[in-house]
Amino acid sequence: MLLNVMASGDGAAAGDALLVGSHPRHRWHAITRQARAVVTYAVAILVTIVTLAPFAFTISASFKTLSEVLEWPPSFIPSRFILDNYRAVWTVSPLFPRWLLNSALASAITVLTNVFFCSLAGYGFARLRFPGRDAIFLATLGTLMIPGQITLIPRYIIVHRLGLVDSLAGLVLPDVARVFGVFLMVQFIKAIPKELEEAAKIDGCSRFGTYVHVILPLCRPVLAALTIFTFQGTWNDFTWPLIVLNSPENFTLALGLNYLRGQYYTFWHLVLTGSLFNIIPMLIIFLLFQRYFVQGISMSGLKG
Repeated sequence: MLLNVMASGDGAAAGDALLVGSHPRHRWHAITRQARAVVTYAVAILVTIVTLAPFAFTISASFKTLSEVLEWPPSFIPSRFILDNYRAVWTVSPLFPRWLLNSALASAITVLTNVFFCSLAGYGFARLRFPGRDAIFLATLGTLMIPGQITLIPRYIIVHRLGLVDSLAGLVLPDVARVFGVFLMVQFIKAIPKELEEAAKIDGCSRFGTYVHVILPLCRPVLAALTIFTFQGTWNDFTWPLIVLNSPENFTLALGLNYLRGQYYTFWHLVLTGSLFNIIPMLIIFLLFQRYFVQGISMSGLKG
């Protein structure tokens, strides 16, 4: 009994000694974790400031006069908040509402067609078996490696021969289905269990019915991501509208804002105010679909 007590006492003493000896190491690990967290937050805050600074300056400039916008060094807080710039943007160019409408129509049509055709093509490549499927899919993905500038002339020739130059149809036709959207849908649909489709087939659902009633409801996260990417790309596009559109009344907002610049003088307070109308719709779209955005990216195989 005495030996057991002594042994247990020695064991407890040894455990205490080990715990005391490990304290500096634990303390060092805690300090390292805290330092790493501080550095991480500092870098994140710095990146956030650098990213948001131009946007904050744009909002601030929309409430300034032209002279205050051009002063150096610049100030983020206006000396006097004015709303004249917002009224002037709509009156300086009477086509401004038309440009806004053209951008909205082009973006809405492009988003709807991409959601339908990319999801349909993605389902076909992911689930259907047909001769040359893999070769066709690889050839389709290969077009992503071609710079977009190379395809501008062939696209314009095709649109010109179809008689669609300087029209909304010519603006949206080349982008009714984008390869990136097809790839995004294929990666996501491959992760959906095939048993769900087999159960739908047993219940008498057709292949297209399975696509509509089973696949599309499960693809809401990736469809949200596709919507954001497509809307952002179409709404901000400047090069293709510049090539295919000639009449000012057919311009998109991104192209029309360039008209707020004069030949010898630029009204920067109006340009910056007008650019806010180009930013706000994208923020609204992202806020509406951000709930599914991260999930759609992570489940489609694009996460880092």
